[in-house]
Amino acid sequence: MAAELDCGTWKARPRCAFFVSHKRRFCKLLPSAGRRYCGEHAACEADTMVGQQRKRIPCPLDPKHSVYADVLQKHLKKCNSKECPLPVYYMKNINTEASDDEEDSENNDTLPLCTEEVAGLMAKIERFSEDLAFEVPRCILLHESLREPLKEAGSGPAWKHLQQQASILGNLEHLALLRPGHCFVEFGAGRGHLAHWVQRALPADKHAHFLLIDRSTARFKVDGKHKQGAGEFERLQIDIQHLDLRKVPKISQKGFPVVGIGKHLCGSATDFALRCLAEQLPNLTNHVQSDLGVEDPRAEDHESWKAGFGSQDLRSESRDQSRKGSSVAGLVIALCCHHRCRWRDYVGKEFFRARGLGSKDFSRLCRLSSWATCGWGKGRNGADGHDPIAETTCPFENSLDLDVNTRVALGQQCKRMLDAGRVDFLRKRGFEATLKVYTDLTVSLENVLITALPRKVY
Repeated sequence: MAAELDCGTWKARPRCAFFVSHKRRFCKLLPSAGRRYCGEHAACEADTMVGQQRKRIPCPLDPKHSVYADVLQKHLKKCNSKECPLPVYYMKNINTEASDDEEDSENNDTLPLCTEEVAGLMAKIERFSEDLAFEVPRCILLHESLREPLKEAGSGPAWKHLQQQASILGNLEHLALLRPGHCFVEFGAGRGHLAHWVQRALPADKHAHFLLIDRSTARFKVDGKHKQGAGEFERLQIDIQHLDLRKVPKISQKGFPVVGIGKHLCGSATDFALRCLAEQLPNLTNHVQSDLGVEDPRAEDHESWKAGFGSQDLRSESRDQSRKGSSVAGLVIALCCHHRCRWRDYVGKEFFRARGLGSKDFSRLCRLSSWATCGWGKGRNGADGHDPIAETTCPFENSLDLDVNTRVALGQQCKRMLDAGRVDFLRKRGFEATLKVYTDLTVSLENVLITALPRKVY
């Protein structure tokens, strides 16, 4: 709503006479000479030009701004709110799974969990704990390219981010993925720091390619620092859910080996990225046996591979596919925010159903997974100990008599069950996938990395 002041008050102000009530101030735009209102609010007064009255109307594309009625068609051609044509690599919901199962449409509910539900879920986790490896091996590495930046960062948030990036780069190097000639696709790129350090870690005289994927724009991007470095950077503003990686020109035309990377890829975005890599592009088999002479870090038994992957004909087909266009050389993605996963998008449904678990169990696992990172045992002053205010947020907690360590351990088990479904998904699609602890809990509570390499073809 707007209010117009009297003429005397308006003459004392050189700016627009439109008063913005919810901001409790006048519009800061300057009107044209002889006018009381700026062009944005010109509809508030009658404008006479060459003896004819010009009417100002709200723009049909976005009513937040207005336009003269007699130049409406010209404005619609250049209006910033007009719908842009979709890029060729956009395909609606390509990385989510449509299902006719009524249960599959169920999202995480918001009703409080009762004591019986939590106790039943704990029993199911205990029942399957023998099948699942909840103990994730530690693989905390440091890449040499970040040693000096870590010393300069001192301590604080910047140092913690560098610690995580240094370990991710170390794992990339350990898996023989940190090499020139690859196309590094950073999912959920944000400001693009991870791709930036990957570029810095590569030899300056070598060439690499980078695709930064994010559904929203980011402020303070580091893209400008790449103009002088080796490597080609390209940003795609698109939700991973709708990304058809095969149709991205850099992927479809150049045929680069693709390496998927991501730091704290949140919730269902991880599932979208895994589908994008594992189902759209073929595996790049034997990618480490190259002229560079880099030894394959994977140890794999030949007979077990034959039993798990398929026949000679299937292996031959895989070799043929790996020569056509781009192929997936591997992926290294830091996991995050399991409580934001959704059953309809989850890649491990087969894994869950094979163990008698459904969407309701999945929803409870997602909700309880936050116990691993929600700060149990930290008081308001940051010291160790119980927080009486936080303890009142879970109505079933006192009746279950769970201590802090038990709650945290249960949350971590829920996360590992969700991640186990993702590992199973990748293994069924020809990858050797593993989970690794890539940084210390003091650096980040979300400290698990999922890595995958194509299964070797003999």
